[in-house]
Amino acid sequence: MRPAPEDPALSPLSARASPPLKGRVRVPGDKSISHRALIFAALAVGETRISGLLEGEDVMRTANAVRALGAGVERVGEGRWRVHGVGIAGFAAPRTPLDLGNSGTGCRLLLGAVAGAPIAATFDGDASLRQRPMRRVLDPLERMGAQVLSVGEGGRLPLTLRGALDPIPIVYEPPVASAQLKSAVLLAGLAAPGETVVIEPAATRDHTERMLRHFGAEVRVEPMGAHGRRITLKGQPELVPQPIAVPADPSSAAFPLVAALIVPGSELVLEAVMMNPLRTGLVATLLDMGAQIELLEPRSEGGEEVAELRVRASALRGVEVPPQRAPSMIDEYPVLAVAAAFGEGTTRMRGLAELRVKESDRLAATAAGLIANGVEVLIEGDDLIVHGKGLVPGGGAIATHMDHRIAMAFLVMGLAARKPVAVDDTAFIATSFPDFLGLMRRLGAEFG
Repeated sequence: MRPAPEDPALSPLSARASPPLKGRVRVPGDKSISHRALIFAALAVGETRISGLLEGEDVMRTANAVRALGAGVERVGEGRWRVHGVGIAGFAAPRTPLDLGNSGTGCRLLLGAVAGAPIAATFDGDASLRQRPMRRVLDPLERMGAQVLSVGEGGRLPLTLRGALDPIPIVYEPPVASAQLKSAVLLAGLAAPGETVVIEPAATRDHTERMLRHFGAEVRVEPMGAHGRRITLKGQPELVPQPIAVPADPSSAAFPLVAALIVPGSELVLEAVMMNPLRTGLVATLLDMGAQIELLEPRSEGGEEVAELRVRASALRGVEVPPQRAPSMIDEYPVLAVAAAFGEGTTRMRGLAELRVKESDRLAATAAGLIANGVEVLIEGDDLIVHGKGLVPGGGAIATHMDHRIAMAFLVMGLAARKPVAVDDTAFIATSFPDFLGLMRRLGAEFG
């Protein structure tokens, strides 16, 4: 249950109109790749060295879970880790439940990895994670031979999964475009003979496919229809340890990026941001809106495209964001909605059903936060419609619902609104961006 507003455990904060933001910074390592780096390293045979790992709470929960499953996991310096893997299907049964905290990514990917091992493990998490649906992940895993021994009401945590003794390869078409769901099936498919196939209705972030190849697995990706893909994994490879350099997280970079666009006179350089084409929906949308964003020094690092981003304060205009773009920016919609509120004209973001089952119902939470700060907004079906008028009155109080991205998005709003914007809790920001407040203050942001 969420604490009452007067609970001293809460960490409320407000953001107020700030001077121009200036500087050159690197945001934390990519969260998606950090989770996968730990899990794939645990499934390889031998030692993998990881640099740039995000050391936020979510990723640390995954590190602890991988350790509990029998892999050797050791921190050797800031962002630098060594993982001694036990091989595909080599996990040991954990002695206690795997507590994934607030991490939906860690939980769903590890469900897939455990489904291919002949062990039983109990998965649990905090109050927020216990509200997130797991049934759609469990359905294909059961088809592959895993057994759900117990599960919470509505297919939620806590749950106990017994992995398949003889995993079965399947052809699976997810009901929604979800990189987590796809990745869970592919992770289970590593232990199955033959070929496991996932058919995506719309392409989602492809870090799992890239990292599988990086570790030596055979993966084919073919286009399907206008926007989809067919991913085929050849099962039972031996994953070979490879060094992994984790690039800066574009979902974390979104917050200082949007702040620089809406705070007059700002200019920032964001270093080594991942530019994987399936993660750049926010940048593409902001460019459509008239944002001044330059990509500098594009290059490849560890199988992923990266670049520096130079961002200057810009006059934004309303646009229509197509539903096909949603998988490439699903975590960035709250802060995009903030940018749209400071633009001129109407921005319609289509196809946001997946936002309803994130750490909170982000669609409802984003709309409520905008309305509380004097922005005209509508939800029509799964579309979010923001009527921007070039300025935001502010003065609102935001219920974050234990959601780090809602907290950061509305703190960014407060940096350019006419009146301060208050959020009820900043504690959960540490799940993905532990130094968010420190980094933003170094750039000139004013919180209090």
